[in-house]
Amino acid sequence: MKSPVSDNFLLESNTAIELYNEFAKDLPIVDYHCHIDAKEIAEDIHFDNITELWLKGDHYKWRLMRAMGIDERYITGDAPDKEKFLMWAKAVESAFGNPLYHWTCLELSRYFGIDEPLTVLNAEEIWDKANAILRSGTFSARSIMSSSNVEIICTTDDPCDALNYHEEIKASGFGIKVLPAFRPDNIVDIEKTSFNAYLERLEKVSGRKIDSMTSLKEALISRLDHFASHGCVISDHGTEYISYSEDNRVTSEDAFTKKISSPDAVLTGDEITAYKSDLMLFFAREYARRNWTMQLHFGCKRNVNTHMFETAGANCGCDTITGSFDFVTPLTGFMDKLNSEGLLPRMIIYSLNPSDNTVIDTLCGCYNDGSVPGKIQHGAAWWFNDNLAGMEDQLRSLCAQSPLPCFVGMLTDSRCFLSYTRHEYFRRIFCNYLGSQIERGMFPCDKRILKDIIERVCYKNALAMLSSDDPV
Repeated sequence: MKSPVSDNFLLESNTAIELYNEFAKDLPIVDYHCHIDAKEIAEDIHFDNITELWLKGDHYKWRLMRAMGIDERYITGDAPDKEKFLMWAKAVESAFGNPLYHWTCLELSRYFGIDEPLTVLNAEEIWDKANAILRSGTFSARSIMSSSNVEIICTTDDPCDALNYHEEIKASGFGIKVLPAFRPDNIVDIEKTSFNAYLERLEKVSGRKIDSMTSLKEALISRLDHFASHGCVISDHGTEYISYSEDNRVTSEDAFTKKISSPDAVLTGDEITAYKSDLMLFFAREYARRNWTMQLHFGCKRNVNTHMFETAGANCGCDTITGSFDFVTPLTGFMDKLNSEGLLPRMIIYSLNPSDNTVIDTLCGCYNDGSVPGKIQHGAAWWFNDNLAGMEDQLRSLCAQSPLPCFVGMLTDSRCFLSYTRHEYFRRIFCNYLGSQIERGMFPCDKRILKDIIERVCYKNALAMLSSDDPV
């Protein structure tokens, strides 16, 4: 049985085929948001088998397996790796319409030369063939990145991280840049029971006693400086809701003092919002001064299955999209205050709810100031939306409200080294979208203009964004 991943996969017209092959196919990859562990790159790890490489930590796959009635023992449990792989084959073989089906085909084809879809009938054969390649001694974390034509990746790192593995990677002379991205959610989420313990960690790594908002910000500045010294030019914030208010009846100092005085203290909604408003403004101002890009991800309700969270932990596949809520009022208040101060940083805004696409696109247009192309922009279709329909919907909305050539393009948002094929998946969808518009007579087939758009969206804009001297 032949894999659906042919040369013309997802390319539905001659124009799309031509655009992809001439302008997109061979572009380097700039993966500006992922969850790859820098330690694994520093150590250039090898993998004992395809389950270790492919299924470990991949909550996308875990969700599908559970939905197909597969017992947890074969997902996050203690079943042998081969049995887990065979169960994955059982789950994915009929997953028509799910991007995991196509990603699986792409990954098998591009990295293992296997051009047939994974099924229960060929799973044993594919297990043996893939593992033989993995055990050949030439298939490692770094070799996968190099063969994928990766130029730069940005890992996702906590402010307390030492970043020593980033130092090791750079010192090793590895040809691919591995840069940290600043992810301070643990210090922003004051309502969590883990906050006080995290604050102790921050005190230790910063060498500062933190007993006020002023001393907290001083400690965080030291960490921002540490990240900057390791090449960081981008941050990332993940939140369920946007929390911002200019109500001064409760201050951030009140909330912070209450929390550090009593770790079990339950903060009011106003106290939480006051603290988060102050801290997020602080971060944004620092990013603007440093010419960093601020990524803001929201609309995700995490760990909704208490039993699974207690048994398998966070990021186990039990997160969901939040329903509709008013994020415009707090977000515009936040952005408008920064803009009025001349300290609105470059921003990429993502909602996990696809119904927010047009809202975000119109909001972004309010704060682009002509200083650089795409200063404020809508990020790539994310997580539950990084599929054919989700990407096409996001592109249609973006084109209707924003200049397409300024779009920063795709990211993997992944913990797996094989996920670079998601860039190919996006590029094919993107070129097919352009091709469809040309075929309909909506846009002329001007090769010069089309080459510029494709190169910018699929490569150059992300590359420029990661240069503190040359923003998007």
